[in-house]
Formats: sequence, structure tokens, C-alpha cells
Amino acid sequence: MTAFQSPFAHHGDPFMPFPENTPTCDNLPGLSLQDIAQLPVELLAILQREVDERMAGTKAAKARLDGALSVRYATRAAAERQAAGKNTGTIRFDDGDFTVVADLPKRVDWDQDRLAAMVERIRAAGDDPAQYVDIAFKVPERKYAAWPDAIRAGFEPARTVRPGTLKIEIVPQGDDQ
Repeated sequence: MTAFQSPFAHHGDPFMPFPENTPTCDNLPGLSLQDIAQLPVELLAILQREVDERMAGTKAAKARLDGALSVRYATRAAAERQAAGKNTGTIRFDDGDFTVVADLPKRVDWDQDRLAAMVERIRAAGDDPAQYVDIAFKVPERKYAAWPDAIRAGFEPARTVRPGTLKIEIVPQGDDQ
């Protein structure tokens, strides 16, 4: 998508500027949704672009800061975690007048084939596997759409379709491809 080129640079066109009291991104949290919805479409497009640019800039700044914190504290956090006899989890240590809280979350992956075999063993022993594991079935929508009608019909009663979240983007005419 190409960058939005507004004829209203800096919230105004020299021939028909937006009034001085035009809302900016900083004003949006204090305005009602109804008030924002009533703004001219040109201003909504400008605000949408500015919010997206701020979010991208903030995301980039957050990534840089998080990287710098890792450079500064990762080695010490690993040493503190090792001294505490922990591979993962939260440790705390001081840096000047501040306490650094370094959390290394535990990520666990389970071998699905081995879990399925364990579930079958539990069933064969007469126990209920639901007491030990959560069992979930999923059907990717792409696979469902490719099935023959007869197979789809059998699964249809188990399928519920809910709408996702509406996303609206304002683009200048000619850029809407």
C-alpha cells in the first residue's frame, strides 16, 4: 500500500484549513466515539494515518529499548537465575536504587503423537484421559472448505461461524487496491 498523501498537510489546506480546535491524536482518548465519528472523513483519514505511524514508531522504540535492556541485564539475570538454581522464572536484583525484575517464562511444547498414545493408554486402562489432559479438536477452515459436501455435511452441526472484529481503513480513492 502506498503512503497516504493528504492535501491537508499539518491538519490544514492553506485554502481551506481545519479550524484551530481540530482534534489531534492526543485528543482522541478524551472524545466520545460519537464525536470522533462525526469528524470529516478527510480528518478521520489523517488521524488514522497519524495513529498508525505513532504505533509503528512506538513499536520500534519498544523493540530497541527491550533489546538494550537485554544487552544490559541478560548476562547478570542468567547468573542470578543459575545461582538460585532456576532455569526459568522470575529473579530480582538491584541496580543502583532500582530493582530489576527479569522474567524468563517457561515455554512447554508437547509431542502431539506421544500425547495421543498416552491418551489411548489411559483409556485402555479404564481411566478418563480428561482428568489428565485437555483434549481439543480443531478443523482448519481451509481444509473444511476443500472437503467433499458429504463429509462437510457430517461436520456441519459441530461448526459455528462467528464474525471477527471489523477493521476499517480509510484510503484515498485510487489507492484502494
